[in-house]
Amino acid sequence: MQKNKLSFEDIGLIDYDKAWEYQESFFNENIKLKGLNRDLPLDEQVKIENRLLFCEHPHVYTLGKSGSEDNLLLNYIQLQANDAKFVKTNRGGDITYHGPGQIVGYPIIDLEQFGIGVKEYIYLIEEAIIIFLKQFNIEGDRLD
Repeated sequence: MQKNKLSFEDIGLIDYDKAWEYQESFFNENIKLKGLNRDLPLDEQVKIENRLLFCEHPHVYTLGKSGSEDNLLLNYIQLQANDAKFVKTNRGGDITYHGPGQIVGYPIIDLEQFGIGVKEYIYLIEEAIIIFLKQFNIEGDRLD
């Protein structure tokens, strides 16, 4: 039995839109492979590659599909003055800032390979961060 693997890639300082397109290319390839694999015997299926991309972005504020543009505390003139972009995304969440020096991680993972669902995955990420923070005597917690 082949173990599930995770590839790590540092894509450096990259515009948010370009990073999004890069992620989407891997995601779409994985979806295509999952569809093809459904009709193949287990021993003939193509292994889907799990990835964790790391990068930094130039100044950008993103708005998730569950957020409100009213929560952006800068207007478009202030964004331009700060050399920042504003991008609406199809992801969850509200306003998020990313900028140089901030490491961002984008997982592209087939959770079925690991036998977990989205809620458990999010819980495990939270738990890993809480444990990591404890090493620095910082108390982390979850919101309900």
